[in-house]
Amino acid sequence: LASTVPFYVDAFLLPNTDLAASTFLRMFRLLRMMKVEGRFDLALGMIDDVLYAQRGVLGTALFVGITVWGVLSSFFYLAERQNPDMIYCGAAPDWCFEDQDDVDTSLCTTDEWGIVDCSAAGCESKDGQEVCWNLYRSIVNSSFWTLTNLFGEFPLIDQHSFWGKVLGTFTAVFAVAVFALPVGIIGSGLEDQIARRREQKNNQGNEDEDEEEFAGDETTLRGTVYNFLNHHQSASARIFVTFVNALIIGCAISFMFVSLDGIGGRWHSFLGWFQFLSFLVFSLEYFLRMWSAAENPKYRGSGRMRYALHFIRVIDVLAIFPYWVGLISLGPDMGTAPTLFLLLKIFHIGGTKKAFVTFDEVIRENMGVLIVTGFSAVLLWIFFASILYYTERDSPDEEMKAYYNTIPNAMWITLLNLSGETPLAHYSNVGKVIVGIIGLFATAVFGIPIGLVGASFEELLSNKCDDSPDEDVNVDPYAPIGTGSGFQTDCYKFVNGNGSKAATVFEMSIFFLIGITVLIGILETVPGYEYVYAFSVAEWVAVITFTLEYIIRFLGAGADPDFSSNGFMARVKYLVSFYSIIDLLAIVPFYAAYFYENSWIDAHDEYFRMLRLFRLLKLDKYVPSISLIDDVFRLKKKILVIAGQAAVTLWFLFSAAMYIAEMHDDAMEIDPLPLYGCVEECSMADRYSNFFRAVPYTGIHLTGDFPLVEYGGLGRVILFFVVIAAVGVVSIPSGAIASGFADIVQSKAQIKAKSTSGNNVESRSGDDWYDIKYQQLEGQPPPNSIFGHNADIIQTKVKEYLDGNVDEATGKVSRTPFSKIGRLFFFSLIISNIVAVILESIPEIDKWVGNSAGNLFDTFESVSVFFFTIDYALRLLSARKSREALYSPWVYATTFFGLVDLLSILPWYIQQVLAETGLINGDEARIFRIFRIFRVLQLEDFITAFSKLDNVFRASKDVLKATGLMALIIWVGTSALFFIFEENNPNFRQCVGSIPFVGTEEKPGCYDFESTSACNDFYPGMCSQAVFTSMPNSMFLVAVFLGGEWGVVDFTWKGKFVCMFLCIAGIALYSIPVGTLFDSFGSIIGLSEEEEEDELQDGNKESPLVEYN
Repeated sequence: LASTVPFYVDAFLLPNTDLAASTFLRMFRLLRMMKVEGRFDLALGMIDDVLYAQRGVLGTALFVGITVWGVLSSFFYLAERQNPDMIYCGAAPDWCFEDQDDVDTSLCTTDEWGIVDCSAAGCESKDGQEVCWNLYRSIVNSSFWTLTNLFGEFPLIDQHSFWGKVLGTFTAVFAVAVFALPVGIIGSGLEDQIARRREQKNNQGNEDEDEEEFAGDETTLRGTVYNFLNHHQSASARIFVTFVNALIIGCAISFMFVSLDGIGGRWHSFLGWFQFLSFLVFSLEYFLRMWSAAENPKYRGSGRMRYALHFIRVIDVLAIFPYWVGLISLGPDMGTAPTLFLLLKIFHIGGTKKAFVTFDEVIRENMGVLIVTGFSAVLLWIFFASILYYTERDSPDEEMKAYYNTIPNAMWITLLNLSGETPLAHYSNVGKVIVGIIGLFATAVFGIPIGLVGASFEELLSNKCDDSPDEDVNVDPYAPIGTGSGFQTDCYKFVNGNGSKAATVFEMSIFFLIGITVLIGILETVPGYEYVYAFSVAEWVAVITFTLEYIIRFLGAGADPDFSSNGFMARVKYLVSFYSIIDLLAIVPFYAAYFYENSWIDAHDEYFRMLRLFRLLKLDKYVPSISLIDDVFRLKKKILVIAGQAAVTLWFLFSAAMYIAEMHDDAMEIDPLPLYGCVEECSMADRYSNFFRAVPYTGIHLTGDFPLVEYGGLGRVILFFVVIAAVGVVSIPSGAIASGFADIVQSKAQIKAKSTSGNNVESRSGDDWYDIKYQQLEGQPPPNSIFGHNADIIQTKVKEYLDGNVDEATGKVSRTPFSKIGRLFFFSLIISNIVAVILESIPEIDKWVGNSAGNLFDTFESVSVFFFTIDYALRLLSARKSREALYSPWVYATTFFGLVDLLSILPWYIQQVLAETGLINGDEARIFRIFRIFRVLQLEDFITAFSKLDNVFRASKDVLKATGLMALIIWVGTSALFFIFEENNPNFRQCVGSIPFVGTEEKPGCYDFESTSACNDFYPGMCSQAVFTSMPNSMFLVAVFLGGEWGVVDFTWKGKFVCMFLCIAGIALYSIPVGTLFDSFGSIIGLSEEEEEDELQDGNKESPLVEYN
C-alpha cells in the first residue's frame, strides 16, 4: 500500500497540487525486496529476541530516561531563558541585516514572559511577532536542545551561561549515562544474540583455508617461489619480508613528508623515486604470488580466481593498480593521489594483516544479516533524508538551507544524524520532531549493521588472542604488613589511617586537603580569584601537612609490603616509586616558587600552581586506579597489539585519504584560522593543508564525532566509510582497555569481599541496610500504635487505601473501589501538574493567563498542593503499618518515596513565605514553580525505577570508586592541559569589529598578540577568548569532549596531542563507570523483573507495571 497509494492520491485525488509525499514514499517499493530468502525474518527476529528478553529492564530504563529528560529540560529553561547569547536571529527578516552582518543580541531585551525585543539592535518587529527569540524560551523549546545534549551532542557549547555550563557538565558526566541505559541494554542484548548464533555455527565446524598450511614442491621453481613467499622458513625469505615491510613503512613516511610545503625539491625527487622503486617491488611480489598460487591444488584452474579475491590479494591490486594507471596516463608528474593507494600495503604488516583477515571473516560470516540490516539502514537513511529535505529546504536559516537544498546534500547530514550526531540544530518544529525520532529510535536500527561488524570483529579477535598475563594481576591488596621495625610499622599504620583515632583523623585530613587544594587550583584560574588570601593560607596548611605525610611515609617505608626490605633499601625504593614522585610533585613546586622569588619558576608560577592538580593522584594510594593501567596492558597485551595496529592503520589511511580529498577544497568558507596562517576566506583546505594536520581531525571523526561538516563530495564519501566501518574497528583497542580495567578492579573487589567476609546475612547484589531489614521483617506483624486500638484501625485503613490489601499467603494485591478511584485521581493529578509546568513556560500562554493573584495556574497549583499535602500526611500516618517504611514514619520520610512526596509540596510553601516577606519577585518565584516538575518522580509509585538506582550504585560501588577516581583524574588533568595550551590560542580569539585581524606595528591586529591579555592591554576590554578562559570553562568543555562530542577542534599542536590521547584511550577509560552502571542496572532491575515474572507465572501477583510492592 505504501508503494502504490501515494501515486493514486497524487494522480487522481489531488491532481493540481504538488504532493511532496508521493516522491519519496515510492522508495517503500524497495521493501518488497526484503522478502527474499527469509533474511528479513532473521534480522528482525534477532531484534525481537533482544526486545523480548530485555522487556522488563527496558520499561524501567525508558521511564528513567524520560524523567531525566523532562527534569533537565526544565532546569535548562530556567538557566538560559534570560541568556542573551541564546537569542537566535538566524531566521530574522531581511530588514534586520540591511546595515549589519549580524544582530548584536547583547542589545536585545527579554520581558517577564520570555518574549524577546531586539529593536535596540536594529531588528524591530513590524507585525507584533518575535523576529528573534531565545532558543530556551519554553520547556518545549528547551526539550529539543536538552535531548541533543542527552544524545551527547552540544551544538550550542560556546553559548551557555554559567548555570547552563553547570547543567551541561552534569549532563555530560552523569545524565547522558542514565539516558543511554535503554540503548546500552539493547546493545548488550544484541551482542549476546550474536555470540549465541556464532557459537551455534562454530559447533557445526568450519574450514580453515590458510594457504600457509600447504607446502610447495621445492624441486620446482614455482614450488620454491611459493614457499619463499608464504612460509618464510629460510633466512632469505625472512630478509625479504623485512625488506618489504621496510618499503611499506618508508612509503608511509615519504607520503607524510611530501605533503609538507617546506620540503626541498631534491628531497621531493628522492622520495618520489623511493615510492617508484617500492611500487616495482610490490608489483613483482604480486605477480609472483599469483603465478605461484597454482602450486596449491585448491588454487588451480578456477581456484586461482578464488585466490585473487582473497582479502589480502584484493588489497595488493588496490595498492598497485592506481599507481600503474597514473604512471601510464600522467607520467612521473601524476601527483600524490596514486601514491595514496600504495599505503594500502600497510595491511600486510604483522598484526595488521591478522586483524583485517579477521575482519574479512566477520563480513563473510555475517553476510546474510548484514545485507538485510544494511539494506534497512539505507532505507532509513533515504527516508529521513527525504523528509528533512522537504521540511528544511526552505528554511530561513541560510546554513540549514544550504545543507538541505537537495536530497543528496540532505543525505550527508542525515547520515551523521543516524550515527548519533547533530552537527546542525536550527531545525523547523517538524524537523526537530524528526531529528528527535532519529536520535531516539532510528539510530538504534541504523547502528545494527555497524555494531554487528564491530562486535563480531572484537569477539573473533578476542578468541584468536586469548590473553593470559605474564604474571598474576590480581594480587591481594590486603597483604600483611612488611618486615619493618616497630617504629616503621607505627609510621606505616599511622599514615594509612590504622591503629588509632588520630591516624584516622590524619588520613581524613589528607583527603580533605587534596579536595580543597584541587578546588583552589581550579578557582584561581577564574579572573578575580587569582590571589585570594584565604587560598594562600589553605595552600600553606596543605603543603605542610603533605610534607609531614611524605616524611612519615619515608620513615615507615620498611613496613610497606611494596618496599619490604631493610630500612635503607626500602626508603630508596620508596624515593623512586610512583607514589613518591606524585607526593613530591604535590609539594616541591610550592617550595621552589617560595624560596626562589623572581626566578624562572616564579615567573611561570601560574603553570606550577596547576601542578597542584596532580594531588588527585595521591588518592590512588587509597583507591588504586591509574596504577592499575600497567596491569590492564599486561592482561590485554595480545589483543591490544593486533587491534591497536589495525586502529593505527585505519587512522593513518583515512588521514591520508582526507588530506588528498580536502587539500584543495575551498568551496565553503569557515572561520579564521590564524594559527594555521589564514585570517580571511579560510576553507577546509587550510585545515587539511598537509598530512599531519589531517591526523587529529580524522582521529576525532574515528571516535564517531563530526563537529566539522563543511566537506566536499570526495571527503563525504570517505567519511561515509568512516561511519559504517572504521569507527567500530578503531574503538576496539580502547574498548579492550576499558574491559580489562573493569575486569581487574572487579577481581580485586572480589578479593576484598572474600578477605572481609564473615557477614551471615544473606543479601543480593546492591542490597543495603534497608533491603536487609525489609527481608528480616517478612512475616512479622506491624507494631501496635501507642495511641490505642482505634489508632491501629485508622492507620490500617489508610494503609489499605494508599497501597491496597496484600494477601501475605499469595502476595496478591487487591483494592477497594475507593482506593482505585483515589489512585487514578492522583495519577491524573501528577500528569496534569507536569502538563501545567510545561504550558506555563510557554510565553504566549503565560502572558495570556497573567500573573494576577488567583490566576488559573496559581489556583491549580494551590489545589494540587492541598491534595499532595493530604497524601503526604496520610502516608506519614500509615507508615507504622507499612513494611515498605519498615514500620517507621521517620524511615518513610527519609527514603526515596518520602523525599519525593515532600519535594512535591515544600517548594510551594517556601515560595509563599518568601513572597509574603517580599524576598522574591515574580521571575524569581518561577524557580520554585519549576520544581513542580519533580512530581513526575511520584509516578515511581506506579513504575519502579529510581528507587532501584541506589541499589545499582551500591552493586557497582567498588568498581565505581576506582574507575570514578580515574575518570576524575583524566577529566581534571586533561582540562588543565587544555587550559594551559589553549587559553591564548588565536583560533579562539574574538575582537570587536574596529580591530583588524592583522595590523601594523603602530596598530596591531587581533591576531598579532601572543596572548588575549596582551590584546586587552592594548585594546582595553575589546578582546576576548571564546573558550578555555578558565579551569571551570575548560572542565565544562572537556566533560563534553569525554562524552565523545568535540565542540571545538582547531587546537594548537600541544592541544592536538591531548586531543589524540583522548581519542585513543581517554574517552574509553572515562566511560568505564558508564559501562559498569549498564551491567549493574541490568542485573539489579533484571533480577527484580525475573522474580516478579516467576510469581506472575504462578498466578500469585499482579503486573509490576500496575502494582508496586
